[in-house]
Amino acid sequence: MEIYLAHTQGFCAGVSRAIDIVDRVYQKYGTPLFVFHEIVHNTKVVNDFKEKGVQFVDDLDEAPDNARIIFSAHGVSPKIIEKAKNKKLIFFDATCPLVSHVHKRAKKFSDNGIDVILIGHKNHQEVIGTKGYVNKDRLHIIDSENQIDNLKIDSLKEVGYVVQTTLSSDDTKELVAKLRLRFPCLVETSADDVCYATQNRQNAIKDLCSICDVVIICGSKESSNSNRLCELAKKLGVESYLVDSSDEIDIKTLEGKQRLGISSGASVPESIVLDIVEKIKSNFLVSKIHISESPEKEILFSALDI
Repeated sequence: MEIYLAHTQGFCAGVSRAIDIVDRVYQKYGTPLFVFHEIVHNTKVVNDFKEKGVQFVDDLDEAPDNARIIFSAHGVSPKIIEKAKNKKLIFFDATCPLVSHVHKRAKKFSDNGIDVILIGHKNHQEVIGTKGYVNKDRLHIIDSENQIDNLKIDSLKEVGYVVQTTLSSDDTKELVAKLRLRFPCLVETSADDVCYATQNRQNAIKDLCSICDVVIICGSKESSNSNRLCELAKKLGVESYLVDSSDEIDIKTLEGKQRLGISSGASVPESIVLDIVEKIKSNFLVSKIHISESPEKEILFSALDI
């Protein structure tokens, strides 16, 4: 068997920044320390922090007044920020800068009286945070083409759109193309909302699927971008499996395979990928491991003052 590692492994810049914020707040102040929702959607990352005494909450009322709390990389709505201030919480915002960019554009559309179409999964934490920046009477959340036909918006009105950053770029392009047909006055954006890390990982999957006969995606079930990678591989006709750790790999499914591709979501520690490689090596004769240089190695986001 040959192993092909995707050229995007380890944390993206937004995830790395968020984890660094929790680390530095913990090192400086210790516990009690709270995080609003999972800091990123990865089981190992969350469990590692839990072992240090960091507490993850889904409601600000679970944190006592005056406590220290960190907002996750997925972002929060203005109402959450306001509530945190009312509770006199000392909060640190670990929202990914790319998500913050989406918040600003959504708010600008809403403030200018423009209806906002939010392309994303309505129960995902990023979408829940983003919709808080839009007047509810102007907000329309969609995640499929048939929902576009049901939008109750005058087709001649000026309409804006924003996108959940972790979606599939190919699916997003199809939705936006249909929006352009439905709304001639659709406001075009200057940049694609799908983040560079999501796009790079999807491109890497396409490369792997052109070579490999099976692909393993490292990522947690709650991770949107990891799920999209697995879906993309299957869409390209390649057998693929989403696993949270090496323990979840069913070796029998890999028997007879010649070329195995391994990729990972943007919030997956590189150590998980290495564990999976070791498990494969212990069960199969691996003739070669192909490694490519990451296009993200120079990308960093500015640190938050703690």
